[in-house]
Amino acid sequence: MNDLSLFLPCAAGVEELLAQEVHALTGRVGQDLLTLRGGVRVRAEWRDALKLNLHSRLAQRVLIELAHAPYRSENDLYAIASGVAWEIWFTPKQTFKIETTAQHSPLQSLNFATLRIKDAIADRFRAKAGGVRPSIETQWPDCRVFAHLTTDDCTLYIDTSGEPLFKRGWRQDTGDAPLKETLAAAMLAASGWWNPETGEVATQPLYDPCCGSGTIAIEAAQIQSGIPAGWLRSFGFEKLLAFQPHVWAAIKAAAEEAGASHEPGPANIFGSDVAHRMVDFAERNAERAGVADRIEFRGGDALQRMPPVDVGTTGGVMVVNPPYGERIEVGGIAGADSAANTARFGARESAQTEGGDASGDFFPQLASHWKKNYAGWTGWVLTPDLQLPKRMRLKESRRVPMWNGPIECRLFKFDMVKGSARTPKAPVT
Repeated sequence: MNDLSLFLPCAAGVEELLAQEVHALTGRVGQDLLTLRGGVRVRAEWRDALKLNLHSRLAQRVLIELAHAPYRSENDLYAIASGVAWEIWFTPKQTFKIETTAQHSPLQSLNFATLRIKDAIADRFRAKAGGVRPSIETQWPDCRVFAHLTTDDCTLYIDTSGEPLFKRGWRQDTGDAPLKETLAAAMLAASGWWNPETGEVATQPLYDPCCGSGTIAIEAAQIQSGIPAGWLRSFGFEKLLAFQPHVWAAIKAAAEEAGASHEPGPANIFGSDVAHRMVDFAERNAERAGVADRIEFRGGDALQRMPPVDVGTTGGVMVVNPPYGERIEVGGIAGADSAANTARFGARESAQTEGGDASGDFFPQLASHWKKNYAGWTGWVLTPDLQLPKRMRLKESRRVPMWNGPIECRLFKFDMVKGSARTPKAPVT
């Protein structure tokens, strides 16, 4: 267990940030830490797998690679899976589930491919355990096996995380299409407010004017407070045969000691939402996350809410995930009737202001509000609309590719100055 190949999948666009975080947590460099498409591979020990599960804010899972070999047919998959010593990971009395993904696989049916891998695991257990085999459980399995097929190769993993790592354990109250905690952390890292390699956070105030159930603010407050991402949850490795309670207890004790000695700095994180119901959700989530005293949540329309604090010359940072995607039309139209507008924008943000101004487009109005009232702030906006800077009549100073599930997005950076962001034309003489 001291020479494992771990693969940590993440959202597309987050790979470099995750590599920085894994380096900080494991110390691995060079060929022991490779940034790949869709994740990071690291040579590490069993203790590192446990530590990564507890601390990583950017990874979706921590997988242990058990086999990697070429294939041409389902029978090849059976042979590859048969050669894995599954009996050292779980027992025939436990349940398991297989999840198969593929990129350009020549096989006709992933279901049949999954079935052949399942048969191989069951047959190996029958041979090793006197005819006894583990059962399949699709909802709450004791162990999860992942198979990934490319054009030529099959890779088999055993999962150590259980539920995906974005499920931190504190978010019980949500609205429509909530932002995953892992993506919220990625936005904070990409904005520079949090450095995943050093663990440092900016001293500038952080504000989410469309906070929904509070994901961005709560993630930031936990980082600021030194609370591990997985502190409130359990993990899949606790059901694997390699699990040793005293090792896990020591890792958690070290994290608790580090947290106790952590200097969190000023409580300067803020969130607001037009729906007071969502503000209540955010406050309850923050309480469960242990950071209620570090965040100030308020109700209020993003088109009317003034800065929560005077940033002076230090500036402030806004990190915003406005509503978009299949649930709504990108951006929305403020001129729509109130009921339709609320249905499109959900509880996160209504494009129509509370004052009843239904003229114009939401995002140009938001840009005007920011330019007028948020001089000195930097705004980071996640959106699938590549034309958003043009629609907001703002010039972005940076754009970071980032995927929100299946939705390709950009994280745009806007530096707020009063008045128009355009260079005035010289007078005609």
